[in-house]
Amino acid sequence: MVLQYRKKKSKDSWKKYPGKDKLEKGVSSYEFRLLSSDKKKVLVDVGDYTKVMKRFRQIEFFKHR
Repeated sequence: MVLQYRKKKSKDSWKKYPGKDKLEKGVSSYEFRLLSSDKKKVLVDVGDYTKVMKRFRQIEFFKHR
């Protein structure tokens, strides 16, 4: 899975998420989305960090059962 981010209300291109500590501002300043590993399927459409990460954890949990 690929986690991407961009500034809120921006038309900039999506960037690969480097990690919380490497962002310029807090996660509340960005919007996120989750894609499949081949980047062809959107698993979670645009949302805030907590919503996207909650779904990410759910997918990871069931993938390893």
